[in-house]
Amino acid sequence: MEYKDYYKILGVDKNASNEAIRKAYRDLAKKYHPDHNPGNKAAEEKFKEINEAYEVLKDKDKRARYDQLGSSYSAWQQQGGNSANYNWSDWFSTAPGGQGTYYATDFENMGDFSDFFSQIFGGMGSSRRSRTSRSTGFGQSYTPTKPAPVEYTLPITLKEAFTGTERILTIGNKRIEAKIPAGAKTGTKVRLAGVMGEESGNADLILNIKVEDDPQFERVNDDLYVDVPIDLYTAILGGEVIVPSINEKIVLKIPAGTQPGQLIRMAGKGMPKLKGKGTRGDLYARIKVQIPRNLTEKQKKLFEELRKEK
Repeated sequence: MEYKDYYKILGVDKNASNEAIRKAYRDLAKKYHPDHNPGNKAAEEKFKEINEAYEVLKDKDKRARYDQLGSSYSAWQQQGGNSANYNWSDWFSTAPGGQGTYYATDFENMGDFSDFFSQIFGGMGSSRRSRTSRSTGFGQSYTPTKPAPVEYTLPITLKEAFTGTERILTIGNKRIEAKIPAGAKTGTKVRLAGVMGEESGNADLILNIKVEDDPQFERVNDDLYVDVPIDLYTAILGGEVIVPSINEKIVLKIPAGTQPGQLIRMAGKGMPKLKGKGTRGDLYARIKVQIPRNLTEKQKKLFEELRKEK
């Protein structure tokens, strides 16, 4: 039986993400689809190969098993072995040390796949079926075990939480690209499926996001608060001030008689909502009235007149 290099068939790296695998499959399937290549037997066989490769690599359980087999087969080749003398029977069983147990197939279209797929994955079934339990040729069943996820605390700035960001992480000997969505907050968990490599059993990585305190903005859920200083005259008579936000400057109208500590709400100018499809929280201007310290004699007399009239 010949070993099938599914990564090579799809033209992707062994550490390719699920999205990269899906894109490669779509591009190749479109190119070699029988409807686009009528009567072309070579294209038809290529199309079957592509579907078989994708059936394995899109499925976490199958891909994990295939990667384990690939590591074993690669080591065998380095020792001078080949497919003709490799002990394939070791891979017909999931029982530790089991020999010669053949997986009973429950995949509806197994005839479209190679002997390699049938022997190694026959009992793992289609991705359309439940993967809770697998059937073996002896009527036994097993539940595939998955390694515990690796957890990692990732600090980001408030600005990165606002815009979303990408980070290159080095964890152990793995270099991992992580995308953090806009609107993430402290406690947000980002799961990267199967990125920890074969030596970790293709475990998932869970990023625990910690948004660092910002010197200017206070965050409460998806709302932001910012101190806005105004002079006494603007507080009394009204006027306009510039309010900073994370991504723009906003002209805010101050109504006459605004009080110290008053909150003025700017709707939809706060943080992006993580699952809000483009919606945002609010931004609150916390008014800080600046009292003049050094008054001229004329200004003092005017304030004295105002005090007499109250």
